[in-house]
Amino acid sequence: MPQLSTADHRFSPPRVEVPRDYNAAWDLIQRNLQAGRGSKTAFIDDEGSCTYSELAARVNRFGNVLAGLGIGQEERVMLCLLDTIDFPTAFLGAIQAGVVPIAANTLLTSADYDFMLGDSRARALVVSEALWPQFEAIVGKHPQLRHVIVSGADAKGRLRLSDLMAKAADAFEPAPTTCDDMCFWLYSSGSTGSPKGTVHLHSHMIQTAELYARPVLGIREDDVVFSAAKLFFAYGLGNGLTFPMSVGATAVLMAERPTPQAVFRRLRERQPTIFYGVPTLFAALLVSPELPKKEELRMRMCTSAGEALPADIGKRWTEHFGVEILDGIGSTEMLHIFLSNRPGEVRYGTTGKAVPGYALRLIGEDGQPVGDGEIGELQINGPSSAVMYWNQREKSRHTFMGEWTRSGDKYTRDADGYYQYCGRTDDMLKVSGIYVSPFEVEAALMTHEAVLEAAVVAHADTDELVKPKAFVVLKPGMTASDALAEALKKHVKDKLAPYKYPRWLEFVPELPKTATGKIQRFKLRG
Repeated sequence: MPQLSTADHRFSPPRVEVPRDYNAAWDLIQRNLQAGRGSKTAFIDDEGSCTYSELAARVNRFGNVLAGLGIGQEERVMLCLLDTIDFPTAFLGAIQAGVVPIAANTLLTSADYDFMLGDSRARALVVSEALWPQFEAIVGKHPQLRHVIVSGADAKGRLRLSDLMAKAADAFEPAPTTCDDMCFWLYSSGSTGSPKGTVHLHSHMIQTAELYARPVLGIREDDVVFSAAKLFFAYGLGNGLTFPMSVGATAVLMAERPTPQAVFRRLRERQPTIFYGVPTLFAALLVSPELPKKEELRMRMCTSAGEALPADIGKRWTEHFGVEILDGIGSTEMLHIFLSNRPGEVRYGTTGKAVPGYALRLIGEDGQPVGDGEIGELQINGPSSAVMYWNQREKSRHTFMGEWTRSGDKYTRDADGYYQYCGRTDDMLKVSGIYVSPFEVEAALMTHEAVLEAAVVAHADTDELVKPKAFVVLKPGMTASDALAEALKKHVKDKLAPYKYPRWLEFVPELPKTATGKIQRFKLRG
């Protein structure tokens, strides 16, 4: 039987002990049952709730479902699920069975999912009914995909998750996994726009909980947490699953998009004490006419990640609600936040200080560490670093350099140890916390009959949040107009995931280029 992890928080960083015989799902569930929290609510979604005991039974049943379908240890299962109780059920159920779940971004296109199914060689797909149209035309192309399971009322002629669960036993012996076994994947986009399967181990989730969630965020058993960032994100997975389960708190899940109206409804109805957001959302909430008064909510702490939080947004939020936003940075590769502001020590406009247990360094263009006030690439040494990108040897070697992991972000550090974000080391854009490749957007624009050339760069809106801006050279005989600009935006939306479309589009006679014909994007960023 796997053993539970332990942590001694009398030290900084906490002394985290993850035993050799270890299963991440077993740990997160059993620590709550053994602490007598079986009757406490673990998750609340749009349809109902489940206690820790009920969750344990659901996880066991899903493990039996996988075994009954002939899916064995170390094989992969793709999960493309909205944020409902079915997500932790399938995610933890797979892990407990030694099967490797791949939590897929629910905002992608059929082409993205087609690539991921082929790259991962997933044996099964568990997909929300609402997301099935993105998979319907592609699942037949993958002979290794043996089973398709639909979460929802209509199984679309496939296996229905609720039917399989109802027939499965609620007792299940966890797989004999170790702390260093492959546990789960998250796909991260690269500079070419093609996803990279980021491989994490069984020991990684609890490390993020013990090193960040408890000592920095201060999460407690009596907390109710709500993450607008979805569970398929590394950020959202920690926020809404690992962290609350590590201490026996309650998590609120929301399947729909995090619009201000949807978020305010959960904040009012569920009264979470911890709210996790991203800068774009915080900005939208502050200007909404439905903005609640401070006394209407119970929030005691907020966090932000995914992109740098503009100082003005943080200050306005704290002024209105009397609650700090702990701005931090994490990554799919590091699983969660490794650099963060601290309660009572927030400096808006910075990303804070290193999280205990993580070492940081800034490296200059010459490969040497830079001094305070100088710009360097941020690199991280910590226990939650992914081991590789699946089937991407060169990219793995570039990012995972022994004990250090490259972030791809440029930072400066001041004399007090606070880090300030300066931008990406490449041309990648981060929009609402999700990386967007400018090359992918340019390629989509180029498929329009009116476009000759296109270049996409990062551009800040009035709240200093980054969005794509496109510069377009039209083909001879084509006339620039507002109507054409809107048509091109729609064209990109139809080709790619909607969040990738350019918010601004400017027609230009030519693009700045080097002598060898490469576009000089830095000249367009002004």
